[in-house]
Amino acid sequence: MDPAEARDTLRGERARGLEAIAAASSLDQLEEAKVALLGRKGPWSVVQRSLGTLEPDARREIGRLANEVRSALETALEERRAALEGSAEDDLLRDDRVDVTLPGRRPRPGSLHPLTIVQAQIVDVFTRMGYRVAEGPEIEDDWHNFEALNIPPDHPARTMKDSLYIDVPGLLLRTETSAVQIRTMESQEPPVYVVAPGRVYRREAVDATHGSVFQQVEGLAVDEGISFSDLKGTLEAFAKALFGPARRVRLDPDYFPFVEPGCQVAVSCFLCDGVGCRVCGNGWIELLGAGMVHPKVLENCGYDPERYTGFAFGVGIERVAMVRYGVNDLRLFYEGDVRFLEQFEGVA
Repeated sequence: MDPAEARDTLRGERARGLEAIAAASSLDQLEEAKVALLGRKGPWSVVQRSLGTLEPDARREIGRLANEVRSALETALEERRAALEGSAEDDLLRDDRVDVTLPGRRPRPGSLHPLTIVQAQIVDVFTRMGYRVAEGPEIEDDWHNFEALNIPPDHPARTMKDSLYIDVPGLLLRTETSAVQIRTMESQEPPVYVVAPGRVYRREAVDATHGSVFQQVEGLAVDEGISFSDLKGTLEAFAKALFGPARRVRLDPDYFPFVEPGCQVAVSCFLCDGVGCRVCGNGWIELLGAGMVHPKVLENCGYDPERYTGFAFGVGIERVAMVRYGVNDLRLFYEGDVRFLEQFEGVA
């Protein structure tokens, strides 16, 4: 390339470059202009590489002119970049602008889980009767979960419960909150009037009416002169408070190793009032198990069964919730589907 051609190329590139830089409307376009003007394939670079072929005087002249052109283009690039960045920031601030004169948006309040609502209602019924709430660990030892409840190592009830043991020998996830009753009796003298709500665990297949994790409320009353009629009266008061004053209670004989005698408690159906329908089948809805505390259990806790008697009961919170709200699948309570849970807003 001769000096005249190099001179014309550089002057032309300065004019073209300044025009292209001024026309860039974004940082991406500006970067494209920079590559086109000062990149390895651009005319300016071609002139720069040809300097070695020129005479010394022409080389100095063209070299100085190439530096002036590069400096002018780089200055223009930086100024345009600053302008574009400032414009982008202004756009961002404008897009994020908040109109403080608009009314505020009130956040949508949450609601209690239906099982939490039912548990609170059950506990409230009994605390108004004078019971207090007792709690215990969810990881239990064999004594409190089985043996103290009259369930020795060879008892078939152990296989019925399908316990979930942990890695520490002798410890398991509690199969029922009856263990809290044992701990309560071990820690105090009679009289005892407690309810024990909490989670329990069993190795069960999960279906519409069963789960491996579920919740119970156990009740215990131990005092002098407590009889089976006290148990029946307490459960009738509970059923009427929870399901309405028209509910009737039926007690059928049943077996539980920690009570004697034991019974299965049912309430008259809230839909058909005991006539029989698709929900209950025969007019009654099975609700809970109960009975008089076995004398052996009282002895295990240091109580004199000749002086003290008592009754105990255990109700599944999910079962009560299913009856109370007409839910036909226990799994709905644990799936976390907002469409299901939001139906209970305002229930508590």
